[in-house]
Amino acid sequence: MTWTTVDIPDQTGRRVIVTGANSGLGYHTALELARHGAEVIMAVRDPDKGAAAADLITAEISGPGRVEVSELDLADLGSVQHFAESCVNERIDLLINNAGIMAIPRQLTVDGFERQFGTNHLGHMALTLRLLPALVRTGQQFGTSRVVTVSSGAHRMGRIDLADLMGEKRYQPWRAYGQSKLANLLFTLALQSRFDQRQLQVGAYAAHPGYANTNLQGVAPQMKGSAAGARMASWANSVMAQPAAMGALPTLCAATAPGVPPGAFVGPDGFLEQRGHPRVVTPSAAGRDATMAAQLWTASEALIGLTFDEALPA
Repeated sequence: MTWTTVDIPDQTGRRVIVTGANSGLGYHTALELARHGAEVIMAVRDPDKGAAAADLITAEISGPGRVEVSELDLADLGSVQHFAESCVNERIDLLINNAGIMAIPRQLTVDGFERQFGTNHLGHMALTLRLLPALVRTGQQFGTSRVVTVSSGAHRMGRIDLADLMGEKRYQPWRAYGQSKLANLLFTLALQSRFDQRQLQVGAYAAHPGYANTNLQGVAPQMKGSAAGARMASWANSVMAQPAAMGALPTLCAATAPGVPPGAFVGPDGFLEQRGHPRVVTPSAAGRDATMAAQLWTASEALIGLTFDEALPA
């Protein structure tokens, strides 16, 4: 069966957080969830861009769904904490860890982490842990809540280097991106294991969009000042990539489809998982490595200064 947005169950009454919701995959994810009745918090780094995107979504929807914008910078653990504190006492049915950066020159986050690892993995892990009380409480009261983390097919080229997570000894933009996207999958694996061990009514899922036409591909060339690279990225997007709306389908399926098992990885069903409709796919062997998932989890808890058990509601 081909899964489309028509198959999204009614989301009326559900409260959702989507990071990076002002453009690309996040925008289309927020749009469809609001279109199906959800109250969507668009967690964005730039509130002005978020407000412009929210206006576009509001003009597209009717019925009970609505969107609101809240500032969140995943490259700043203080911002993550401030955002989480603003909504942790409210209902949260669904957290979609969507925002990301790709293959940029080496930079550091506010807290001194390599920016891709810090944003794509550590920022989202910190956000998830800070929102655990709301996710657990909502799951108990209203049925299972979900955490969906957006990875990438690039996880297949990733390798976790526990001795050099921040790329201080050796940095290559695509290598660092692959590590961060592999970390997203290992985070999901370890998170679901903890939900299972404690019999919590929360499910952890991962998704990837295939090759989708978003502005993600053009950021690195712009940062490098490469006009030729930016033109090449734009050309490749227009010729080879599927629309961002299609790229958002795996995330939406993982977030809402009742038949997707907790812990699943959802991606496109086409050739090399580059395009198509969503289905459950198999991560690389490295993405299924429970030993590395446990080691990365421990290292990541130390970096963000918060453990799963500390984050759980009393």
